[in-house]
Amino acid sequence: MEEQVNRLKAEMAKVLVGQDAVVELLLAAMLVDGHVLVEGVPGVAKTLTAKLLSKSISVDFSRIQFTPDLMPSDVVGTSIFHPKDLSFQFRRGPIFSNIVLIDEINRAPAKTQAALFEVMEERQVTVDGTSHPMGYPFMVVATQNPIEQEGTYYLPEAQLDRFLFRLLVNYPSLDEEVRVLQLHDQQLLQQALESVQPVISASDILALRQTVNQVRVEEKLLRYIAQIVHQTRLHKSIYLGASPRASIGIMNAAKAIAAMAGRDFITPEDIQYVAPSVLNHRVIITPEKEMEGGTVDEIVKALIQNIEVPR
Repeated sequence: MEEQVNRLKAEMAKVLVGQDAVVELLLAAMLVDGHVLVEGVPGVAKTLTAKLLSKSISVDFSRIQFTPDLMPSDVVGTSIFHPKDLSFQFRRGPIFSNIVLIDEINRAPAKTQAALFEVMEERQVTVDGTSHPMGYPFMVVATQNPIEQEGTYYLPEAQLDRFLFRLLVNYPSLDEEVRVLQLHDQQLLQQALESVQPVISASDILALRQTVNQVRVEEKLLRYIAQIVHQTRLHKSIYLGASPRASIGIMNAAKAIAAMAGRDFITPEDIQYVAPSVLNHRVIITPEKEMEGGTVDEIVKALIQNIEVPR
C-alpha cells in the first residue's frame, strides 16, 4: 500500500509545489470514503489539487462551478418528458461521477447546497421517488474562499459535518513561489500536467480501503480520541462541540495515515495529525472569544495539547 500511495504522491508532485500535507490528507480521505472541504485565498492551487487527484486515478471526474443562480436540478439532474413514449426519463447531473470538484461551494444558495445532503451521506440521489445510486468510488472535493464573503452563503453545520476534513491551503513559502515562477517562466507547467498519468484504479482503491479497515486501534487510543472530542463540548471558549461523527472521522483518518506509512496500527501522533482538520469545521467558538481575536484552529490545537497522551 505504501508503494501505491507514494506513486500517487509522486504524480501529483509533478505539478504541485509545497502542498504535501494537503495531498496526504486528501489521499487519506479517499481511503476512508470521506469528503474534503479545501479552503484558501484565490490562486493557491485549490482547484488544481483536486484535478490532479482525479488525473492520478483511473476514475471519472466532473467539475461543478457553484453560482447564485444554480438550481438543485443543475447538480443532481432532472426528469425529462419524452412525448414519443409518453414517459419521463431521468437525466443525470454532473454529481454522477467518481471524484466531483465543487468550486466555490458557498456561492450557491441554501436550496442548492441542500441538494448535496443525501448524495454526500448516502451515496445516492432521490428524484421523483426513485433512488439513483452513485458509482464507486464517490468523493466530493469542495473549495471555498474564506476572505470574500459578499454574495456568498454560509454552509450550515449539518452540511459542514458531512466533510471529513477542512483543509486550509496557505500561501507558499518564498522558495516554493520561486519554483512556481520557474515552472511558468520555462513553460513547463502544461508539460507537467500532461505527464500526470493514472497509477491506480477503482478496484485498487477498494483493496486499499480494505487494508485501512484492518488497521488495529488499541483501547487506550479509542479513549484518547473520545477525550479529545468530548473536551470540545466542555471547553469554555467553544459554543458548539463536535458530535460522535467527529470521533469516527478521527479514528478512520488515523487508520488511513497509519496504513499509508506501512503500519497496521495507529499511534497518538496519527491522531494528533488528523484531529485538527477533522474538528476545525465542526466546532463553533463563543462570540466573546471571537471578539478577542481567537480562532477555531488555535483553540482546537491548544485543546489537543492539553490532553494527556497515552503511552
